[in-house]
Amino acid sequence: MRLPQFLYKLHAKMQKMFEKGNENSLSAAGSIQEIAGRLAEEQERLRQLEAASTAPKERTLFVLGSKGVGKSTAINKFFDRDEHTTRPTMALEYSYGRRTGTGRSAQVLNVWELGSLDNAEQLLEVPMRTHGLQQLSVFVVIDLSQPQRVWADVERAYKGLRDTAQRLMQLAAPQLREDMERRSLERVKHVKQDLGTLDLLPFPVVLVGGKYDVFMDFEPALKKHICRCLRSMAHLVGGAVLFYSQSVPKLAKVLRDTISHLGFGSPTNPFRAHVTDYNEALSIWFGTDSWSQIGIGESDRLSVERIGATLSVQVPQLQLEKQKQELPQDPARDVGFRESLIDDLRAHKDEELAAIMRDLTLRGKFESVHG
Repeated sequence: MRLPQFLYKLHAKMQKMFEKGNENSLSAAGSIQEIAGRLAEEQERLRQLEAASTAPKERTLFVLGSKGVGKSTAINKFFDRDEHTTRPTMALEYSYGRRTGTGRSAQVLNVWELGSLDNAEQLLEVPMRTHGLQQLSVFVVIDLSQPQRVWADVERAYKGLRDTAQRLMQLAAPQLREDMERRSLERVKHVKQDLGTLDLLPFPVVLVGGKYDVFMDFEPALKKHICRCLRSMAHLVGGAVLFYSQSVPKLAKVLRDTISHLGFGSPTNPFRAHVTDYNEALSIWFGTDSWSQIGIGESDRLSVERIGATLSVQVPQLQLEKQKQELPQDPARDVGFRESLIDDLRAHKDEELAAIMRDLTLRGKFESVHG
């Protein structure tokens, strides 16, 4: 991006000032240090002016996770959309928001929502490749009301994000890779003792436990195991954990503020409190958890496989194959997708097909009798 013309003039003026200062006072004690300090200040001023230029700033949010957990509702609430009947997201949907503050350049927020984790390998790459990884943040929303499905959704989301990020990082310039790795380490700088055991993703990840209003009434032992799993997974990838329910205004506001923070840069820290008690709604910001706080000793550092295996022993998990067998009803019959013209044509074709099947059945019986 080119700097405005007045910045070039300002820079030239400063250079002349430094040249004149060199001629008059180079021999003075400390003059070299003073010039170096002024030059550093000027460079920082130029960077700030460049950042405040009129070009729009863009950030991207990618929302994925369990089906029917309320991802679309959370996005619509953030954009103040009053939709009485939210249709299920079938594949990948895109929306955006734009904000212009006083004296600031326009900010654009790209929001992508993945409807299902089933066979989503190619869809996962779309938002990550379209807008790049530099300004990407990810929300993985897990349905807490179905504890037997938690691990399958967590594992698929993690592996999809990890594999796609690795492919894109390999194609990125070395300087970009170094910058993203540096920022990943910066997010967890307060847990230096665990760095060697973490498998950081190159972008911020918020693990959101949805439908907390149902989960809060479960047995304490079950809640303890689910919370331990989600905390372990978030810590492993350098992420944050937040429990959420649209029916609990306090939790809904924290999620909304978190989206605003990662999407537009405000507020500074949307998590009002640090909560690790499994009897309450978890609220754990980036880099504020640790293996020791989770209750895991130095000899028991967890990998993704061990986290999943541990949860499966404590809370039996529904296997992925069984989940696929329990497919939802035909979307064509879903009341949220009613279209009178299309539905009438579909009904007419169904009647024609039924008539053909009846004729074939009768013909088969007739031929078997007279064969």
